[in-house]
Amino acid sequence: MARNDALETGELTDTSFYILLSLVEARHGYLIMKNIEELTNNKFSIGPASMYTTIKKLLSAGMIEQMKEEADKRKTYIATKQGLELLKNDIQRREMMIHHAKQILNGGVNE
Repeated sequence: MARNDALETGELTDTSFYILLSLVEARHGYLIMKNIEELTNNKFSIGPASMYTTIKKLLSAGMIEQMKEEADKRKTYIATKQGLELLKNDIQRREMMIHHAKQILNGGVNE
């Protein structure tokens, strides 16, 4: 399945995951990028083109919404209730993936 369809299946790409996580609180584009870098100790970063492409997809899917434009014209976004639910579900999915990987890497020992 194409990566563009990931939101439809309820799975987030890493970029979508970190943007949605950053938008638990309202932020504009630059603050989203800085938050992700700080959160991951600069191990994950998103460029402006990728970020705004992903924001557009999250907006059209109803996962985030644009708040009123600030006086300085910066667009500020925040996660919707639907977006927060998707984020929580994706965290559970990722935790299960890690659990399975640990089982296999630890010789099949049930944890």
